[in-house]
Amino acid sequence: MSSNKSSRISPEPSGREALIQAARSLFAERGIEGVSIRELGRAAKQRNNNAVQYHFGDRESLLFAVIAPQNERVGARRAALLDALEIEPEFSIRALAGALVRPSAAMLEDSTGRDYLRIGAELIAEPANIRRWGPFDHTELNRWNRVAKQHMAESTLPLHRRFSAMNLCFSELGRRAAARRRGDHRLFVSDLVDLVTGLLSAEVSDETLRLLTEREEARRAAPKSRRAPLTPSASS
Repeated sequence: MSSNKSSRISPEPSGREALIQAARSLFAERGIEGVSIRELGRAAKQRNNNAVQYHFGDRESLLFAVIAPQNERVGARRAALLDALEIEPEFSIRALAGALVRPSAAMLEDSTGRDYLRIGAELIAEPANIRRWGPFDHTELNRWNRVAKQHMAESTLPLHRRFSAMNLCFSELGRRAAARRRGDHRLFVSDLVDLVTGLLSAEVSDETLRLLTEREEARRAAPKSRRAPLTPSASS
C-alpha cells in the first residue's frame, strides 16, 4: 500500500524547473528586474547561490525559459486565427483585432497564464524592454503586425497604431491578470477587442495629417547627421 501511495505523489521539480516556476511567479509579482538572482535561487529552494547561472547562464535566458511555453501556446492560437483570416477575400478590422486579443486573453484562465500576461505587460510597456528581452521577429505577433499593416488605412501607417494596439492589448490583459480573480472574462475580452478595433480604425484628423506633413518636411530638410533615429515603436 505504501508503494502505491508514494507512486501518486508528484515528484519534486528539477532544479531547472523549480527556478522557472519561482521566476515566473516573482517576475509577475515584482517585475523582471525586481528580484535578485540569489532571491530566485532561494525561492526555488536551491542551495547553490549560482543556480541561475548554472542552469541558464543569465537572467535573460531564464526569462526566455519562463515565457517560451506560453509563447508557443499563444502563437499556435494566433496562427490559427491568422490562417483563417488570410484565406478570406475580405475581413473586418474587428476580426483582425480579435486575432491580436483573443489568443493572449485565453491565458487568463489559469495562474500560470496570468503570470505570463503580467510579464508580457511589462515587456511591451517599454520599447527598450522589447529590444533587450522580447524580440518578436519570426513570431506570430510579428505576422499579425504584417497582416495589420496590409489591411489598415494608408493614412494610419506613419502613426504606428499597430504598436499602440499591442500596447493597449497587453497592458489591459496584464492589469486584468493582476486583479482579483474573476470567473468570467467574456465581457472584458469582447470590450477589449472593441477598444483595439477602435484604435486600429480611428479616422486620422486633418490636424494630425497636417502635423505629419510638417514633420516629414522638417525631416527632409534636416541634414542626415541631425535626423533623430527611429524608436522601436516607429519601426513596428
